Amino acid sequence: MSWASPDPHPVPDLPARTPAAKALLSAVALRRRRWLWALGSLGLAGAAGAAYTRFCEPGWLEVTHHVVPLRPTETKPIRILHLSDLHASACVPLEFISEAVRLGLAEKPDLICLTGDFITKHFADWNAYAAVLKPLAAAAPVFACLGNHDGGKWAARPAYGGHADHRAIRSCLAASGVKVLLNQSEEIRLRSRRVRLVGVGDLWGEELHAAEAFGASAAADLTLLLMHNPDGKDAVAGFRWDLALCGHTHGGQLRLPWLGTPFAPVRDHRFVAGLNRWRDRWIFTTRGVGNLHGLRFNCRPEVSLLTLN
Repeated sequence: MSWASPDPHPVPDLPARTPAAKALLSAVALRRRRWLWALGSLGLAGAAGAAYTRFCEPGWLEVTHHVVPLRPTETKPIRILHLSDLHASACVPLEFISEAVRLGLAEKPDLICLTGDFITKHFADWNAYAAVLKPLAAAAPVFACLGNHDGGKWAARPAYGGHADHRAIRSCLAASGVKVLLNQSEEIRLRSRRVRLVGVGDLWGEELHAAEAFGASAAADLTLLLMHNPDGKDAVAGFRWDLALCGHTHGGQLRLPWLGTPFAPVRDHRFVAGLNRWRDRWIFTTRGVGNLHGLRFNCRPEVSLLTLN
């Protein structure tokens, strides 16, 4: 016969759960599952949004059409293909730029205008790039201005590391048949109208010299201004022009609900994208073809066709 010593710390019997306690525990568990489901859904939505921003929208080109009402005329409207911010780079391959060119030429333009930022940093495949751009000059007269990424004071900063001057991009454009207007102007005839094209240097590169670009007053039926950055409008306000074609903004690149375009690199956000009236003239800012860092959200890359009445 053995004797067992009593347990010095006996475990009390747990009372049976009441229906009210069971209901409370069930509600807590359901609420926890709902929170976990919500957190999981948010994570999936965030991942999907990030994938769309990186892999879908940057390659989803959109052809847009805009009618610019100018002075009444009996001549046929002039159709302008406007491309900007091609940003040839690892993020924007030449094949994608070639597709933008193809889509633009399918619109049968009378004139083609390119408004800068052809490259990002130290792009170097110039022969291949010229071959991509050559079909433009075979279809219509092509004029261009340069942007802050194309070389010069802004691009050469150590923080960016681009080309110190424009020689490489200008040679590439010349080889492709594109006429660069760097603080210069040229007059052509289109649809029985005398059209003056004025191209200014880049604002950020401190190369925008309006008086040099416009020169002596010229009596043209229509004056088109090629200006990379729409913030340059105040520097050219004292000169006669009817329509400014701009880029630079990428349309904001990331257009956020409720916040708009907080990342657009301009002071005046009225001219981030689209056709807008300014004083007695028009400014058109295209969203551009390329991008920086391979990202776009709610702001598709754009091939712009403008009809001038």
